[in-house]
Amino acid sequence: MADGFMRREGKALVLVFGAFLLFYFLPASRFQLPGPLLEGLLLAQDYAREHVILCLVPAFFIAGAISIFLDSTAVMRFLGPRAPKTLAYGVASISGGILAVCSCTVLPIFAGIHGMGAGLGPATAFLYSGPAINVLAIVLTSRILGPGLGIARVIGAVVFSVLIGVIMHLMFRRSEMARAESLDFEDEASRGRPLGQTILFVVSLVAILVFANLGHGGETGPWHFVFQLKWILTSAFALCLGLVILAWYGFRLADLLLVGLPVATLALIPGLGHTATFAAGTLLLAWRLHARGGELSAWLDASWGFAKQILPLLLGGVLVAGLLLGRPGHEGFIPASWVTSAVGGNSLGANFFASLAGAFMYFATLTEVPILQGLLGSGMGKGPALALLLAGPALSLPNMLVIASVIGARKTVAFVGLVVVMATITGWIYGFI
Repeated sequence: MADGFMRREGKALVLVFGAFLLFYFLPASRFQLPGPLLEGLLLAQDYAREHVILCLVPAFFIAGAISIFLDSTAVMRFLGPRAPKTLAYGVASISGGILAVCSCTVLPIFAGIHGMGAGLGPATAFLYSGPAINVLAIVLTSRILGPGLGIARVIGAVVFSVLIGVIMHLMFRRSEMARAESLDFEDEASRGRPLGQTILFVVSLVAILVFANLGHGGETGPWHFVFQLKWILTSAFALCLGLVILAWYGFRLADLLLVGLPVATLALIPGLGHTATFAAGTLLLAWRLHARGGELSAWLDASWGFAKQILPLLLGGVLVAGLLLGRPGHEGFIPASWVTSAVGGNSLGANFFASLAGAFMYFATLTEVPILQGLLGSGMGKGPALALLLAGPALSLPNMLVIASVIGARKTVAFVGLVVVMATITGWIYGFI
């Protein structure tokens, strides 16, 4: 089985893993390159080091689990084209908001639920709400940029997620009806595993993703207390995941020990770091999943399929975004002074420019707040600031490339256009208020 896998996927595995390692370990800061070229390399390196292992890898495993273990009747019941609209959009917006991920981390999960039969409307509502409705980001926005922007952001993000989903459904209703007929699983027999087991499985994976990427929420308060426990909570849910697949999915006690004991040992080594330990645990888990065969091997194969499709587009997109716009506080080909001068005041053009520029920039989770703090200090209007908050975290150039590979260029243009236009109009109105 291993030989067959390597024959089928060995070249792609070497290319994708090699590109990741290249960006991760490349001593880019030592290169004597023109500013924008260096910024592109450094942004791609930051992305590889800060987001791939802790953010994207768990997201790939979640997407793979959804495609293999989640009964398609459940997806169709809650998110399918024929699901009650209130239920579908409510589930999509709430579940997206719980994840609190960036515009790239949400993509594998979006691809997973869309591939399982979720309607275009609920799927795009989820796609927007995941990076846009972030509880900690809302709190930080209110604290740093003022309660007005914080309240406007949360209201705008919730309304946007539903409106965008509904409009996308209406715009492509005919193609969605045809797709619904080809993906009609209502008469399909259940896979035999209780839904509660699958929910506990997926919740464990989501909790690992959420707690491993939990951001600092200040020096005091309940969020600070949770932040201090983030790796204990991550480890607890990793153990929960191991017990779930041990009890119901064909894992063996020897497999659990082969994964858990080395990871626990690595965690005790001073200076090794949580990211390295997390990476080692992921590789060991992948090794044992492949060795088990059956559904567990299929889960690994599906997760790798999403990684192979998405990761090269993301790394390439981040590289281009860095070339054009640079990292926060640094300049790419487009000078930061141009951006600052274009978003002063509250004209419709300033709001549109802020929305459009935000749509193409890449914002790691929470970074939009300090960036906007600097822009506001340089003369950016409150309306354009809100427009950027509503468009920027939900979109990015690499995000658009991957969305197009999942739902096609035409639907991607419509989705991006809706976000930009709605953010522009909302920011413009807010600027007058």
